[in-house]
Amino acid sequence: MLNDPRTHGLWEKTAPPAPQTQPLAGKIEADVVIVGGGYTGLSAALHLAEAGTRVVVLEAKEIGFGGAGRNVGLINAGMWVMPDDLPGELGPVHGERLLDLLGNGPRAVMEIIEKHQIACELTKNGTLHCAVGDSGRKEIEARAEQWQRRGAPVELLSAAEAEARIGTSAYQGALLDRRAGTLQPLAYARGLAHAALSAGATLHTGSAVTAAARNGTRWTIDTTEGTVSADWLIVATDAYSHGPWQTVREEQVHLPYFNFATVPLTDDQRRKILPGLEGCWDTVEILSSFRMDARGRLVFGSVGALRGPGATIHEAWARRALAKLLPELADIDFETEWYGQIGMTDNALPRFHKFGPAAIGFSGYNGRGIAPGTVFGKVLARHILGQISEEELPLPVTDPKAPPFRTAKEAWYEAGAAIAHFAGARL
Repeated sequence: MLNDPRTHGLWEKTAPPAPQTQPLAGKIEADVVIVGGGYTGLSAALHLAEAGTRVVVLEAKEIGFGGAGRNVGLINAGMWVMPDDLPGELGPVHGERLLDLLGNGPRAVMEIIEKHQIACELTKNGTLHCAVGDSGRKEIEARAEQWQRRGAPVELLSAAEAEARIGTSAYQGALLDRRAGTLQPLAYARGLAHAALSAGATLHTGSAVTAAARNGTRWTIDTTEGTVSADWLIVATDAYSHGPWQTVREEQVHLPYFNFATVPLTDDQRRKILPGLEGCWDTVEILSSFRMDARGRLVFGSVGALRGPGATIHEAWARRALAKLLPELADIDFETEWYGQIGMTDNALPRFHKFGPAAIGFSGYNGRGIAPGTVFGKVLARHILGQISEEELPLPVTDPKAPPFRTAKEAWYEAGAAIAHFAGARL
């Protein structure tokens, strides 16, 4: 996007076109104005418009420009935090409520895709959390036990079973989550935009917000060329926040993440490597992820930014690591590359914020944006429509709070990943 092939890579190359939109011009009225054209904002717009609400979405760049158009495309259930730890972090009411909502999140995504016939390469074959070494095996065993105790359809695989599904003997086993799946993330965002427009929402791209003010009982939201007046305001800018809601970005530590996509694999390679098309990630601290797209390209990624020396370091590491994991792909070419930023909160859990009267938003998805963004968008819509009260929301209200040493941590994550990858995966 914006003439930079390293922002969205394969996803921009293969996604269906975005709907035709224009920057906001002049003054318009709405019931709800939404700032941010990612999963949360578009899901909220869709559900509000379906209920007959006049809703306007303002996106600073293009639909799916932020994390929605750059991520790996895993439709995960839950968050990074272990299920049993959530009630301790959020209290028993919100903890269990959030577990239930996000545990069922992938199903909600799939239902929207099917209802609106969104062409986004959806697969429903689950995801595999791959155990590296004994410590990784213990981690997935604990996660499996905690989800199974709650009735979730997760299955602990042996090393041999994992090898049969993945095509490598590198792992001590894997946790198969049958609730989950994969999709083409930018295609899904654009599909949500088409669905919201069809339901009656208005979308304006190239419309960065310059000011926001509460005038009486309504919000006035200004962009460079226009103004929206609305009763309600949804802030759905998350890790890419700037301007009036810079505090949302400052609450999060940015973790860079890159992906490389190979050329399509041969038929023989596809029969061996991820024949079930599950999405995968491993248990190491500087994790790796991989999955297939619909054309048989392997998308392989890890922590790091493809800029400066990092561009060369991470590509070299990706080639070594892929050859070590799947030796038959040692000489395969990379077709595209891209990277973005994951917004990490201090406890790896999302936030619910109020930015003033009738101004609300969820943020802080910690690399799990597809399902949480979708279901949180629906929750915001239901709250505005009066279907659920603030006391019934899945998260308590908190104020944005910047973590200590945020800038230093971000610099360290980027540099540390480059250092680790410079030396890592050498045969």
